[in-house]
Parts: sequence; structure tokens; C-alpha cells
Amino acid sequence: MAQTIALVDDDRNILTSLQMTLEAEGFNVRTYTDGESALHGITAKPVDLAVLDIKMPRMDGLELLQRLRKHSALPVIFLTSKDEELDELMGLRLGADDYITKPFSQRLVLERIRALLRRNEFARGEGSGAPASGVLTRGNLTLDENRHLCLWKGANVQLTVTEFLLVKALAARPGIVKSRDQLIDAAYGENIYVDDRTIDSHVKRIRKKFRSVDPGFAQIETLYGIGYRYKEE
Repeated sequence: MAQTIALVDDDRNILTSLQMTLEAEGFNVRTYTDGESALHGITAKPVDLAVLDIKMPRMDGLELLQRLRKHSALPVIFLTSKDEELDELMGLRLGADDYITKPFSQRLVLERIRALLRRNEFARGEGSGAPASGVLTRGNLTLDENRHLCLWKGANVQLTVTEFLLVKALAARPGIVKSRDQLIDAAYGENIYVDDRTIDSHVKRIRKKFRSVDPGFAQIETLYGIGYRYKEE
């Protein structure tokens, strides 16, 4: 079954060109020109992935993402302009999985979408080569790939696909330091470039989510200038 992509941008030229590219590759595409109509449409009829512009009328991309994240771990890619660094970082803190800076090539967007959808399938245990159970347990942490479920002390921690893969990469080998480059490869794949601050933003958000269910959470340690590690229990 073809996967469905939501494109949300007030620039109709971008919507039309991206829609044509994605439909030519076999995707179903739904387009929206403002955040409010997108929120209603995506909530009523969920999609597999959303591409959101930040600057939009009626509801900007940051508010739209914040509202979507209240009830969905939908994979989200942000479109940003070169002068929107602050908004870009805010989007990552709110739970965006990736971002693309304008102007961009159609092929780049297509490859980022495919990479994120593959990560989504991997996290759900579909064709990932994971053990049959798909469950990783480390002390108080339980990660169930098949159900994209993260539990800490029995409480559900809502993670995006990227966040789930980062936690899994760290928890798979407690005590072993993972550099930012290694974490980028684990969460984004070797052919996608993101900079170090993207990983740092994701880790900050992961910690915040765990601390919302356990204020004493301190399993993910920072080794300044080196990377991160999952504390051995």
C-alpha cells in the first residue's frame, strides 16, 4: 500500500513541485497551505509522514508540530530558511525528526523522506533483523521495537522515531561512549548529513521526556567533547 505524505507550506509553487515529485515516486500526497487546515486534516485522517514549513499563516509550523505531538509520534521534517536557525532548533526540541534548509533540491527532500520512513519501519521492527521479540530491556528501561514502545519504570515515554533509535543505540551497549557521529549514523544513516547540534537537541528532548515521568532520570550521560553513553546499572 502506498504511503501518504502531508505537505504543509503556504508557497503553492513548493507544494506543487514536491507533490509532483512524490507522486511520481508512488506516494500518496495531501497538501495544505496553512497550519490550521493541516491540523484538522492530519488529525481526522492520519498520514505516514509530514513535511512542514515553519512560517505559515493561521498557525505556524512550530505550533502545528506542538499540537500534533500531543497525540502522535508522526515522523516530521521541517522546511526552514537560512535565517531561521532559532526556529530550527526550537523545532527539534519540540520533536521534529529532521530539517531541510531552503532552497533545496527535489531529490534531497525525496531521499530524506525515504530515510525517515525507513527509520520508522526499523523502529517498529519491520524487516530490521531484530530478535523475534523485538524487546530490549536495560534495568528500568524497556524498548519494544515492534510496538514502537518505550517504558521507563513501567511508565510510557512518547518518543519520535529518531529519539527511539538514539535511545536504542545508547542502551544497546551500556557504559560504551557513542560519539555524535556514531549517533548520527544510528539515527539518520550514513548518507544523511546533520550537524552535532542536532544530536544535542535530540538528547536534551529525550532527557526532558524521561524526566517528565521520573525527575531523577540520569541514565544518559554527557562526556563533553566526546559524546554520550548510557549509564551501566
